Amino acid sequence: MMLIILLGIPLMAAVLIALARHRVRMEIAHTVAALGTLGMGIVVASLVWRFDGSPSSPSGALVALGGLLRVDALSALMVIIIALLDAITALYALGYMRADADGADPRRLRQFFALFHLFIFTMLLAVTTDNVGVLWIAVEGTTLATVFLVNLHNTRTSLEAAYKYLIISSVGIAMAFIGTALVYYAGAPKAGEVAMSWTALRAAAPTLSPQIMRLAFAFILIGYGTKAGLAPMHTWLPDAHSEAPAPISALMSGVLLNVGLYALMRFKTVTDLAVGPAFAARWLVGIGVLSLAVAAVFLLTQRHYKRMLAYSSVEHVGMICLGLGFGAYGGALGALLHVINHALSKSMLFLLSGNILLKYHTNDMNEVSGLLRASPWTGGAFLAGTLALVGLPPFGPFLSEFIILRAGLESPSAWAAFVGMGLLVIVFAGMMGRVNRMLYGRPPESMARGDVLTWPLAPLAVNFLLLIGLGLTLPPALLRVLNQALKVLGV
Repeated sequence: MMLIILLGIPLMAAVLIALARHRVRMEIAHTVAALGTLGMGIVVASLVWRFDGSPSSPSGALVALGGLLRVDALSALMVIIIALLDAITALYALGYMRADADGADPRRLRQFFALFHLFIFTMLLAVTTDNVGVLWIAVEGTTLATVFLVNLHNTRTSLEAAYKYLIISSVGIAMAFIGTALVYYAGAPKAGEVAMSWTALRAAAPTLSPQIMRLAFAFILIGYGTKAGLAPMHTWLPDAHSEAPAPISALMSGVLLNVGLYALMRFKTVTDLAVGPAFAARWLVGIGVLSLAVAAVFLLTQRHYKRMLAYSSVEHVGMICLGLGFGAYGGALGALLHVINHALSKSMLFLLSGNILLKYHTNDMNEVSGLLRASPWTGGAFLAGTLALVGLPPFGPFLSEFIILRAGLESPSAWAAFVGMGLLVIVFAGMMGRVNRMLYGRPPESMARGDVLTWPLAPLAVNFLLLIGLGLTLPPALLRVLNQALKVLGV
């Protein structure tokens, strides 16, 4: 019942907002739904983590709708990430849409809030279903929910970005469908009609055809890797993130990419049991290094700060793939921890980019200067977020990247760890050089001092405090949660 309520809150909010005619009613429904989703997400996750193996949940999972919905420790981790960033982004969006010019149009405001919660629903469905077919449908649903949000401003560049996003994501999801069909073909003779279930596939994995599973994983990696923003399938990401409203960019980069990675993790677990861990590891290490290299090159020459953040996402999903590819306990632990750290830091920076855009009315980094003087709160937070993103202590990404690279040095793919460290240095130089030009210098003379939005920045204190906390220590409670998720992944 709780899983149905968890999914029902954002879905019902999308319907109510679509029917609303007054701004205040839209904002109330939007806020209540976001906070309600967070509350229910905490309840669901705490039950899974606390009662792992209890009589009420002997499999360590909550199940609903005859097994169609199932939340285990890994799913619960994703639910918490989605619900937390949903609440933070939703609160910021209230102020952002009031300051944004298009927010004055009731039709576009209704479209924004309704599709916002439909987007949350599709992501929650993707990580809470036990059915690989429903997962595919939900991931496709994320595309349909966000493509109109990318084009919310209805400009030539936003229309082009939305069209590119739709085409590339659709091709990717078609590849994922072929991979899913191959997995079903490999599993149906052993697991029967329930071969579309994660639990059934994992149980039957050692008996699946290795040849079919190798081919299936290749399609899955390309398909869901497109959604995760892995190179060379990443080309939709910089355009879509740069044109979408800041709250949507925050969710797309901080959460949506993780949904694609979640699907890859699930299929990797089955593939490892069917053909051995070395096969998927080689693919993941290779595509991880490629993603880091592509991001490093483009970050050195980037002129638009939202596109800079988008290419940074390519780098970070590459790091997560490296962790999964390095394998063993350290690699997988670092990958899951980096999923959390990247979600917190990237959503924070994309929300702050909304403040910068409202203040300077441009995405061009060459036209943004003196940010620390013109907008002290925004500039200070943007500096802190950038330091976290490039992996400096005492922020969380430093710890998770350190764990990943250490696991790499102890793995057969030690060369990738050395290459990764070199590419991270290039990323650091590229991002900090560009951001310093934005932060320092003299702001435009006609620009008034002060932040355009102040109170909407308050929720970002959660991101900042968590990033500091995860950089200084790895709390025993979080380590226990991560270990439960690692058991789901077979680590």
